[in-house]
Amino acid sequence: MIYEFQSRATGTIVMTGKIAERMLGIIGKPAGPQGIITVAQLPAALERLRAAIADERRAREEARQAQREATRTAGHPPGSGGHDEDDTARGDAIPLERRALPLVEMFERSLAAKRDITWGV
Repeated sequence: MIYEFQSRATGTIVMTGKIAERMLGIIGKPAGPQGIITVAQLPAALERLRAAIADERRAREEARQAQREATRTAGHPPGSGGHDEDDTARGDAIPLERRALPLVEMFERSLAAKRDITWGV
């Protein structure tokens, strides 16, 4: 399923169902074939998305620190085994930050223009 988010202040954003439903869940909206995020709801929606992004970023950094510590205590010299490895090269998922950025920008622009956001499938 494909979701299309629309606002009169921006263009359309298209997301796959799984990702769109995750975003809607974060902002406290039930997933469904249609919906609206009103101008009054946008500040809270932005806050929730930003908080989720910050939480994930913090968890990723803690995991990296733990991995560095485990590598160091295992007797491997710092930097061995893939210094500055790309997350995607290790098979990690695309970060929420990358997935949510288009919505964050849409929410900000729609809030500034005082325009609701709607979605449909």
